[in-house]
Amino acid sequence: MRIGVVAAEAAFATFARSVDVEDLEEGGELDLEGQIGRSEWPVFSLVLDTLAAAEPGDPRTLDERRADALRDLARICLAVKGVPVRTTSGV
Repeated sequence: MRIGVVAAEAAFATFARSVDVEDLEEGGELDLEGQIGRSEWPVFSLVLDTLAAAEPGDPRTLDERRADALRDLARICLAVKGVPVRTTSGV
């Protein structure tokens, strides 16, 4: 499933504006529904769940796929801020 570029950009902007990713790196808690405004939540959750959609044969649970989608959003936001991005593969 594909998502619209405008919806994706809105979700990235919402995430970057609402969630302190540096605090998360230091062990802070993530409460998306509490940190993202009620008016922005529908688009954000739609994009997140679209990014977390399973491909055929994907053994991960929905929570695991959502976590991966959030990591992808965080990497994008950090890259936009010019912060070096670490990957799980060490690259």
